[in-house]
Amino acid sequence: MLRLAMGLLVAGPAALSLAVPTPALAAPAANPAATIAQAVTALRGIDTMRASFVQRSEATGQQVTGVLSLKRPGKIRFQYQRGYPVLIISDGKALTIIDSEVKQTQRWPIGKSPMGALLNPAKDVAQYGTLLPSLDPHVTNIRVTDRMHPEYGVMTLSFAQKAGVPGGMELVGWQTVDAQNRRTTIILSGHQYGVELGDDLFRYVDVRPGGRH
Repeated sequence: MLRLAMGLLVAGPAALSLAVPTPALAAPAANPAATIAQAVTALRGIDTMRASFVQRSEATGQQVTGVLSLKRPGKIRFQYQRGYPVLIISDGKALTIIDSEVKQTQRWPIGKSPMGALLNPAKDVAQYGTLLPSLDPHVTNIRVTDRMHPEYGVMTLSFAQKAGVPGGMELVGWQTVDAQNRRTTIILSGHQYGVELGDDLFRYVDVRPGGRH
């Protein structure tokens, strides 16, 4: 289970692609830079967000659900369904993955994870983003990679045009492909913006002897 969670968040190295399957390829955007800038505006326009998610592993066929909470700057929480022993938290500085089944905790800086593309769009999406062909004219796919640090991973974010949301684009999901070509897909739904999210929601306290707070 920890392996599946790590496939979602880290790469060694990894590649990510379209999260939402749709029909035949649309023509490329006339102005890729403007489209990427719109996606950056959409991400930066989110102060807080809560959404349901479905996580699917192509290799194992496993599917789990949960709730994603996002708060800027840099905070995120993946709360999985009851009975699934993984919790993923970013406190704005580092990502922590906790697997209670195997009693294992891993922690590393946000900047060394593909999740940096989501948590720090002003830096990653704008500077390292590449607009990809879309299967749907209403869906935008942006692959983000730091070519100087391929070990940090690659992430392709998928957005859908939607009126009334920050920047007019809504993040609808992403898909990871790890070094062994294992795919993990995240699809978001039921987005809520501007919800009250306390900082304690994004803080993990390790109660084990010598644990980190």
